[in-house]
Amino acid sequence: MLSPSHARAWTDRVLAARADYTHAFGTQASLGVAWYTHLEEGHARSYFASSKASDACVRRHVPGLQATLLRVVSELLGVKVEPRPGYAGPGVHVFEPHGACAKHGGEVHFDTEGLPEPHVRARGAAYTAVLALSQVEGGGGLRLWDLPFDGHEDPALARLCEPTCVSYTPGDVVLFESYRLHQIEPFTGDTPRVSATCHVARLSGRYVAWF
Repeated sequence: MLSPSHARAWTDRVLAARADYTHAFGTQASLGVAWYTHLEEGHARSYFASSKASDACVRRHVPGLQATLLRVVSELLGVKVEPRPGYAGPGVHVFEPHGACAKHGGEVHFDTEGLPEPHVRARGAAYTAVLALSQVEGGGGLRLWDLPFDGHEDPALARLCEPTCVSYTPGDVVLFESYRLHQIEPFTGDTPRVSATCHVARLSGRYVAWF
């Protein structure tokens, strides 16, 4: 969906912006503020207060990334996807080599944090899009489990069946339902795992995206 050379150029720009990273859990960083990290760390108010500054930061360091990801997701879903009012737009996750994610993989989870409870109960349309930017030496893909979401965030569900492993190269986009249990695979090498992400849902009759 994006040329490998373009993805590498964006990776370089992201890595050059370390001074503006937002750090979370002591294990990961992002360019732009991510809702789930702020929610889980008790910084929800800070997220909404800084959403506009977050978008300005991403656009300054990686011009075109937000617009490109929104365009690609719109094309894949066949709908018009717009920024979610009040929320930060698409951002970038950075996992450092030899860190916790590299050694053990990411948390096993669903992507339902930004969805209203009635939307989740009704299983309303909701998706996650991941744009791969960097190329790690090995691993770093996504594990996806074909398990029904029952309303509970239970990583133990992953033991019930084998996951599908999705590997990708810089420029590829992976789109999956937010109700799909998933995990970042462990990865090797000295290169950070860098990927752009947005969450998409049909809320109040229109498709909106946020980070």
